[in-house]
Amino acid sequence: MSFSCHLPNTFTAGVKIDIQRVERRQYQFLYKDGNLYHFMNMQDFEQTFIDEAIINAPQFMKEGQEVDILFHDETETALTCELPAYVNLKITYTEPGERGNTATNTFKDAKLETGATVKVPLFINSDETIKVDTRSGEYSERVKE
Repeated sequence: MSFSCHLPNTFTAGVKIDIQRVERRQYQFLYKDGNLYHFMNMQDFEQTFIDEAIINAPQFMKEGQEVDILFHDETETALTCELPAYVNLKITYTEPGERGNTATNTFKDAKLETGATVKVPLFINSDETIKVDTRSGEYSERVKE
């Protein structure tokens, strides 16, 4: 899917603007090797690798995760890699939960299956699955199994 973007800007006379075409493609995350992340195209199964610097939330990406990668149409250069707005991740460790403590705004650290740490409410326990907002890096809600 190719598209061009028309921005409502005013430019002074004589300014030249080069229109660049980009293409968004769906990929699946395979594995990490140093700072390089390996992905597989969901259409033709070809593999590509991308530097961690252009991934919006690499700390929340697990193997098998589907992402959108934006490519420059002519050079086939990856420009950005975006995770979905929310991902479900399992908590591998957090301090034991406090039963009935659902009304406070007190949070504790929880380590996720990807190695990332997020703040969660006190009632959340290890081995539970939570929804994380990849844009803010914050806990969103508990996922019912």
